[in-house]
Formats: sequence, structure tokens, C-alpha cells
Amino acid sequence: MTTINKCLFPVAGYGTRFLPATKAIPKEMFPILTKPLLQHGVEEALSAGIVNMAIVTGRGKRAIEDHFDNAFELEAQLKNTPNEHYLKDIRHIIEKATFSYVRQKKMLGLGDAISTGKTLIGNETFAVILPDDLCTNSGDSVLAQMTLLHKDYPDCCIVAVEEVPNEEVGKYGIVEIESIPNVTKSMQNLAFKVTNMIEKPTLKESPSNLAIIGRYILTPEIFEVLEKTKPDNNGEIQITDALMTLAKKGKVIAYKFQGRRFDCGSVKGFVVATNYFAKAEGLI
Repeated sequence: MTTINKCLFPVAGYGTRFLPATKAIPKEMFPILTKPLLQHGVEEALSAGIVNMAIVTGRGKRAIEDHFDNAFELEAQLKNTPNEHYLKDIRHIIEKATFSYVRQKKMLGLGDAISTGKTLIGNETFAVILPDDLCTNSGDSVLAQMTLLHKDYPDCCIVAVEEVPNEEVGKYGIVEIESIPNVTKSMQNLAFKVTNMIEKPTLKESPSNLAIIGRYILTPEIFEVLEKTKPDNNGEIQITDALMTLAKKGKVIAYKFQGRRFDCGSVKGFVVATNYFAKAEGLI
């Protein structure tokens, strides 16, 4: 049984849709209430038993490293005051997790970002979280659900999927699926074999409305495949193309996760997520 020890966070993007705010502030550090998006992702990884965080970062992202580091002056200022409890969550993360960083030299797609992380991951199966996709539920986190499924299929990559409106299929990587023989009872109607994947298809060419969201479990074989994957028409290396190569070998599983996802990569989705969590906290 393969144990997943590392989670990769590709966070080198420019955050163009949030300009001018992202000119100086990494999008991943935008808070949902008081907690940055990236911290939500790190906490999800910890909930799945993963303590090694591999961050693929870029220029202008130093705030990320500072956030997951001790702030001695701030802690000294708040020590033994009524406000000291505000640092409790981040202290727990700093004590529990380790963080390693590598810079992506050019923004050449998610596939390139994952390839850049190879030096941090090595030759082992790993998880990937895209902090733009904020997931929440009342039970096990999405990544914790996926690690349980991975125990049954250790040689396969796993992608989290959800149904999206037909008019939105062009925003995502879309999968075509078929049933898995002898799938465990708990995973019936949740886990499926991927037979086809298309990145941002038109509605006419889309094989389904099942969209890949920002949660993956990838075997180390993905690095070899990415090295041979050709860039798309925009010069980017798409993880969808690399996964399709493995899907042809029967090595990719789609998982319909249990929970709710917020697309915080868009301004609208970010506002929806903020309002949702504000209502949950009784603030509005």
C-alpha cells in the first residue's frame, strides 16, 4: 500500500483576473474571512495525513513563505494578551508541516508547474491541490476521501470531478468515464475509469459535463509522461494531455467527491465563497 507523504501546490500564476490587487499580493494569500486560500489548502492536506508541502512558486510570492514561517516580533507582541489566540491555527500548521519551495521560471501551464515540482517530490506518489478551488464539507475533506480511494488503486492517478452546467464545460478539463469492475461498495457511483479527457472543449465536442477540479493524486509516472507531452497551441503543457496518455493504459480514475467547491479563481466565485463562510460564522 502506497502512503502519500507530499502535497504539491502550484501557485506561481499571476492572478490576472484579480488585478490590480495581485500586482503586490499573491492571489493565494487572499483571505476567505481571515484565512488565506493557500492555508485552507494546507489544512486540507494535513487532514489527509500529509505533512510535507511542496510549493511551486514564482516572482512576487514571498508573502507565501513569510506566512508559513514564525513571526517572532508579532508573537512577542501578542504573547499573554487577549489576542494571542488569533495565531493558534497558523502556529499549529508551522509546527505540524514542513514546507519546501521551488520557482517556476515561466508560466507554461499546469503540466509545466507540476514538472517543476519534481525536484521537491522525487520518485513517489503525491497529491496536488490548486488553492483556487476551495472545498468544504461536514465530513472527510476531498483529499482525505481521495487518499482512501488510492489505497484500493495505488497504481492509478486520481482526479476529482464534479458535474458543471453545460455552458461552463469550456472552462474545464472534461472526462468521459465508464464503470470499474468489482469496485468496492462504498465507491459505487463515485469512482469511475477515465476513458477520455478533453481540455476546455466546446459543448459539441464535450464527452460529458464532468469537470476536473483542483484535486489530484498522481503517481511518479506522470513526470516521465509530462517530459514527452507536447505544448498546446498556446505553448502550455496541459496536465490533461499527460493524464490522457495514462488513461489509455487504464491508469486514471475519476472520483465524484462529496462536498462543495468554490471557484475562487474568479471574482464572482471568491465573493460567493466569502459570503458562504460569513453566513456559516453568523457574520451576515
